[in-house]
Amino acid sequence: MKIPVPGQPVRGSKTGQPIMALLDLLGRSWAMGIIWHLYSGPSTFRDLQDYCESISPNTLNTRLKELRECHLITRTMDGYSLTEQGVELFELLKPMGSWARHNWAKSFENDNQK
Repeated sequence: MKIPVPGQPVRGSKTGQPIMALLDLLGRSWAMGIIWHLYSGPSTFRDLQDYCESISPNTLNTRLKELRECHLITRTMDGYSLTEQGVELFELLKPMGSWARHNWAKSFENDNQK
């Protein structure tokens, strides 16, 4: 699978609207989990593998390559870390995570109580 690039066809958009390219990237297995984990600081490949538990080394390598090529993470002396763009993206996603946990998920709890 090629790396989603704004302006080129991606899943859900023949024109490659930037938001659709981003959602294509973030929708790939473990992409958001890696970003989420790296927000707390740099991690080695091994640390990321432990965090992601069920991820294969090949998939982790692929995700890291994609996130690097999309300028969201970088390789440092301490392992992998978020770039400025990666931090900014996380800070946009964090409120969505809170909303999903506190609002959306609760709507399902209410369904289960009926």
